Amino acid sequence: MNKEELIAKLKTIVKPYIQDEEAYGNLNEETDFINDLKINSANLVDVILDVEEEFDIEIDNEAMEQMLDVKSAIRIIEEKMA
Repeated sequence: MNKEELIAKLKTIVKPYIQDEEAYGNLNEETDFINDLKINSANLVDVILDVEEEFDIEIDNEAMEQMLDVKSAIRIIEEKMA
């Protein structure tokens, strides 16, 4: 799975939780889940659970704490799938 496919899947996963449509429309590797998309911390946990389910991976607490933007989410997903 390439980076573009990962970003597309992430975009689908975060859609129900976003508060900023414009930032969502411009979602890229640099997009921050909390500052740009205005996803609150409780919903960020839901996003991570959805990511685990979608990619059939387990994200530990350490990785969860790092998963604050699209770039780190992609890195963590790729590491867990490797």
